[in-house]
Amino acid sequence: MRLVFLGMPGVGKGTQAKQLSHELHILQVSTGDMLRAAISKGEANGKEAKSCVESGRLVPDELVIRIVKARLLEEDMKNGFILDGFPRTDAQADALSQMGESGQLDRVLSFEMDEEMLVSRLSGRRTCSKCEEIYHQIHRAPKQEMICDLCGGALIQRKDDHSDTVLERLRVYKKETMPLIAYYESRGLLSHIDANGTFDAVSQRVMAVVGANLRK
Repeated sequence: MRLVFLGMPGVGKGTQAKQLSHELHILQVSTGDMLRAAISKGEANGKEAKSCVESGRLVPDELVIRIVKARLLEEDMKNGFILDGFPRTDAQADALSQMGESGQLDRVLSFEMDEEMLVSRLSGRRTCSKCEEIYHQIHRAPKQEMICDLCGGALIQRKDDHSDTVLERLRVYKKETMPLIAYYESRGLLSHIDANGTFDAVSQRVMAVVGANLRK
């Protein structure tokens, strides 16, 4: 299957994508993953992206699209994928649809949650400084305070999880990415996912949608 996960920052789509990738034996790929891979390979696209990152500039749409297109053509993506963080704009969505068979999506899942709940969820989030495992002060506290259960690394609050930063991220999402909901709904590809509740409850909703598409 070829899937795209949409949703405001902190809605839990990345965690759900990770779980579903194991269930379906397909790759979960984020924009960040693709940029880091391109940079590590040292090819032309990667060198250009590295220059942007090191100078603090945003990686332009045109370059992101080139990197995604190259990644989708790689052998390990042929069995399917879950894109998390791409596309972010109508222009990126148009570009994805023009990437031949690789860009022909089976389903787009939009994870939805009350904005006040999202701010609370993100501001309480803590991330392992070593392995990047994610915890929450209320919903998923580590066994030992501020210490990762998996690797023993120190937990930190990322700058983009501070409440004022969260509100800005939500503003940008609503302006740039939320229009994709209508974009994909008009193409009959969108499924709305209630992202409230426990991880397992949300996962069951995801599997119900994905299962229905697998049976087609």
